[in-house]
Amino acid sequence: MFRTALRNVLAHKARLLMTVLAVMLGVAFVSGTLVFTNTISGAMEKSSAKGYSHVDVAVTAERSADKGNTVGKEARLTDATIKAARDTQGAGSAYGVVSGYAAVADQDGKLVGNGFSTKGGNYWGSADKADKPDSRYPLKKGTAPHGANQVVLDAKTAERAGYKVGDQVRMSVDGPVLTPTLTGIFTTDDGNVSAGGSLALFDTPTAQQLFHKPGAYDEIDVTAAAGTSQDQLKSALDKSLPSGQTETTTAQQLADEQAEQISSSMSSMKTMLLVFAGIALFVGIFIIANTFTMLVAQRTKELALMRAVGASRRQVTRSVLLEAFVVGAVAAVAGLAVGIGIGAGMRALMGTTGAIIPDGPLVVSPDTVVAALVVGVLITMLAAWLPGRRAAKIPPVAAMNAVHAAPTAKSLVLRNTLGALVSAAGVAAVLYATTLSGDSGQAPMGLGAALLVIGVFILTPLLSRPLIALAAPVLRAFGISGKLARLNSVRNPRRTAATASALMIGLTLITGLTVIAGSVQGAINKMAADSLKADYVVAMSNGNQLSPDVVKTLDKTPGVTAVSGLTNSPARVDGGTEFLTGVNGKTINQLAELPLDSGKFTVGGDKVVVDDKTAKEHDWTTGSTFTTHYEDGKRQKLTVAGVYEANEMMRGIMIDSPTLAPHLSAGSGDMQVMLKTSDGPSDATKDKLTKALGENPAIQVQDKQDITNQVAQVFTLMLNMLYGLLAMAVIVAVLGVINTLAMSVFERQQEIGMLRAIGIDRKGIKRMVRLESLVISLFGGVLGIGLGVFFGWAAGQLIGNSMSTYELILPWGRMGIFLALAAVVGILAALWPARRAARLNMLDAIKAE
Repeated sequence: MFRTALRNVLAHKARLLMTVLAVMLGVAFVSGTLVFTNTISGAMEKSSAKGYSHVDVAVTAERSADKGNTVGKEARLTDATIKAARDTQGAGSAYGVVSGYAAVADQDGKLVGNGFSTKGGNYWGSADKADKPDSRYPLKKGTAPHGANQVVLDAKTAERAGYKVGDQVRMSVDGPVLTPTLTGIFTTDDGNVSAGGSLALFDTPTAQQLFHKPGAYDEIDVTAAAGTSQDQLKSALDKSLPSGQTETTTAQQLADEQAEQISSSMSSMKTMLLVFAGIALFVGIFIIANTFTMLVAQRTKELALMRAVGASRRQVTRSVLLEAFVVGAVAAVAGLAVGIGIGAGMRALMGTTGAIIPDGPLVVSPDTVVAALVVGVLITMLAAWLPGRRAAKIPPVAAMNAVHAAPTAKSLVLRNTLGALVSAAGVAAVLYATTLSGDSGQAPMGLGAALLVIGVFILTPLLSRPLIALAAPVLRAFGISGKLARLNSVRNPRRTAATASALMIGLTLITGLTVIAGSVQGAINKMAADSLKADYVVAMSNGNQLSPDVVKTLDKTPGVTAVSGLTNSPARVDGGTEFLTGVNGKTINQLAELPLDSGKFTVGGDKVVVDDKTAKEHDWTTGSTFTTHYEDGKRQKLTVAGVYEANEMMRGIMIDSPTLAPHLSAGSGDMQVMLKTSDGPSDATKDKLTKALGENPAIQVQDKQDITNQVAQVFTLMLNMLYGLLAMAVIVAVLGVINTLAMSVFERQQEIGMLRAIGIDRKGIKRMVRLESLVISLFGGVLGIGLGVFFGWAAGQLIGNSMSTYELILPWGRMGIFLALAAVVGILAALWPARRAARLNMLDAIKAE
């Protein structure tokens, strides 16, 4: 039986090619994902480990926990703490670390790096020994920084920005533009820099001042003296440093924690990519099952003869599974090779998009190799098991008498009943999920969606006849070719169902995601239009706090009629933590439009407004009073002047900025500034505001349209990424259509020969095959788009519970494109099978067994 299986694989190489390709693509997706995520994780772990090469134990300030009505405070690390650490037995050296955000612009004023990859810090050295080398950052050129107007840059940033020693560097920390002189260029193993970020260093007093930590440090790094281990040094520091104010961690612990964080952060990406790989493999199952079903049907007499000469049912099933094993093994090996290439390509692609990726070798772990081989072989054998079992159950005499055994009425009734029950259960679960809120509805929604897709697949043979019949009037225009195409497409409903379902799954996901993304984008656009009366919103590009100077500068800018900063501050209310939002009580009504449930939108003195959800949690109404404990430990009784409807842009307890300001910690600033102008939004007004802020590359000045465009860009990028991932499933579906048509043409050689003999020319045969492919693809497209819209609506009901402006938006244009895509898939998939059918020799075809 083993030799028979190998002979059959070699005999049907061409017919198994599409199956090999389908499995190969799925395996390539899986192995590519594993190679990519392992490579990135390995590079990041190696990079982070380098960052701890100059430290044995890190000392950080311990933050006291929130207790009762007291907001927890963080202890300060000072020069006295450094001295205590340096004097500890077993310590070699100790130095303070100050870090923060520092945006560096190139010679053209454009930001070097982006977001959190642009960092700043202190070049360690005393004020009287500014040129003392910092072992962490060896100077390549120039001297160490000294004073408020000097800075040093890492070599890569200096090269990219076009700076040399002596140039003035244009940069920003939290708002105002700085132009210090570049006194030196250093080299570093910092993984952030090697991955494309930037690092600017000042002397310690300047860094402390710029990052709002005068006289304090974020961390103290201590090295061990010769003969002292990290654990020994940690124990000694725990004894010598003030108890309850500091926390010590060894470099090895930091590296391990960092590796765990990297693994955790990569886990979500790996899961998402593997989900899409699973979708491609799931679609591939239809192709594999279809292929082996057709192969078994074409070899029914051969298998019956084997049964007649003594082969058992198990042996027949085993022979089919052996064929599947060989096909799966070949596809898995090829898929692994392609996947390694995909992993390397994905890493290179991420590098071109500006993502922060450290240097490192391509990682192909043994787990990846095993996973690729196991997935390829198991998926193929699993899909081939049912056709093999079905073949073994056909009685030898019945098989010799009929090449194609029609399914019994009982099996069709059983299939349709099962499909109806599963579909009904899926619809019920989805509808139930829409009545829930938040995360509680996600599990039943996912379960219902899976059941409904499976149920529709089971019912697809039943649905194929009425839906394909709708195309009859159009197909009549193509004469006999159109009529034959319609009849052929419903001749074997199970085969049509399996072929169409592969395309249906891909289009279901694509349509559903498009509906959800378009509706959410519309909701955010409506939210911005309804809740913002301000002409512009100013914020840091990385989401950090703005300098207090920004709101002052904007308030003095000619043409600005109203300004309000938004400052966040934690506070203890009723034993729990709430965030207060400081606003300008005199101007907030001119800048924000928030519907009131009750009371007045009055913010000033001890009067505040709260959102409806916070009010409900604390059982507050208009006129209620409560005591808030500020972060500085002081308390005040506040009165609820009004309750407003919260949205994704504005929520929480709004308090007047002059009331909140005295209680803020040092360095606190506005998260954003809203403003209104006399001339309204225009390019000229925006340019004026940008110039007033010193044309700072780290600050964004956005009007409503900019905000909606930014949201649109995020959703467009997300959708394009998802389309790219789902394209693999569509490609696999195309292979399925090609495979089904090619094998169908082989099955119908005699029929095609007879058609040619009675007068249908080659063009007519080609047209028949193409129309058959088109009908099957459109059938799958209609089912997929229909299910996608339903799932998009259902998911929208969950989203709408937390987003009041959410409304279902059907992207008719894109759905038309998706249907046209299904038609294109059908036409392209039919090119080779149609050409092959048309080139059949009619006499040879008629004589074919």
